Amino acid sequence: MRSRVVALLTVLAAVLLGLAAPAHAADPAVNLTPPEVTGKAAVGVKLVADPGTWLPADATFTYQWLRDGKALPGRTKRAYRPKPDDVGHRVAVVVTATHPSYADESATSSAVKVAKGTIKVRKGPRVEGAKKYLARAKATRPRLNVKPQKRVYRWLRDGRRIPGATGRSHRFGWQDVGHEVRVEVTLTRPGYRTRRVKSPASRIAHRVPARHVVKYHVETRGRMTASVRKFRRLANASLNDPRGWRGASGIRFDEVRSGGSMTLVLAESSWLPRFSSGCSAQWSCRVGRFVVINQLRWKNASPAWNSRGGTLRGYRHMVINHETGHWLGWGHRSCPRAGAPAPVMQQQSISLQGCRFNPFPTAGERNVPRF
Repeated sequence: MRSRVVALLTVLAAVLLGLAAPAHAADPAVNLTPPEVTGKAAVGVKLVADPGTWLPADATFTYQWLRDGKALPGRTKRAYRPKPDDVGHRVAVVVTATHPSYADESATSSAVKVAKGTIKVRKGPRVEGAKKYLARAKATRPRLNVKPQKRVYRWLRDGRRIPGATGRSHRFGWQDVGHEVRVEVTLTRPGYRTRRVKSPASRIAHRVPARHVVKYHVETRGRMTASVRKFRRLANASLNDPRGWRGASGIRFDEVRSGGSMTLVLAESSWLPRFSSGCSAQWSCRVGRFVVINQLRWKNASPAWNSRGGTLRGYRHMVINHETGHWLGWGHRSCPRAGAPAPVMQQQSISLQGCRFNPFPTAGERNVPRF
């Protein structure tokens, strides 16, 4: 009896010792093909971890994203969108395979270098408002895939930047008339490449449409020491300047080879009295259909004008507009008040009378008597 009890206790002890011994460790999961980072490695673009293939095939996976080999805190989802801080660094993902019958095993993908993101334009800017002289237009904001940190506006005329035109709105000046104007928006955001986008171009019109057309031709009298070609070009520019009779009254001046209703003459000063006893060799004048510009004044302006610091280009604008104004039916006018722009029909060649230089018609000279 005693021997049986001893044998039973021996067997029980062996069983207990067997239960207390450590179990045999399970084999780890096996990575057959390595993990891979898929997608374009750029800021704002989603990267997705491909876990690769594993044995067993039904393993589950967890993820840890790395930057330059170091774990990114909290970045443990399968997908990851690189941030601005990632630009220029290498990003990889660690995939850990888990299965009840196998020990956990990890594998790391190859690293990819993160580039700057792209600001994508869904709808470009447009110029809203009237496209004509003195009108103020405003640029719409472009629609983008991300919100930029900064927008910088630049207005362009025929593809070149307009000096000082850097706001979201722009008032069209006389230099814009007849030219194509658009707005360029420069977009910046940390971690993204700078993007420039332009609106469609708009051709800028005069303030008022052409209501009347005056055909004129150019002649000379006497010995010419000034460039007649330059005279013709500058005279036409003065007559059709948006600030001149074209913009003020809607009168377009077309030069023709001969005929027309007005003759513009560049004359040697000694010829002026031959047009009329009312014309002087000192000044320009108008007689009937003839608008006569004194070559001496065209080349040198007048003493009063020069003494006050007026420019020769300004004088040439003024004298063309003044004498043409007589042809249009205007008489002489006086300075309305000290410091005001002089009416173009004031005799600015002789005296400003307290007014400021002004080569172009004022608001009170827009509705000309002739039309």
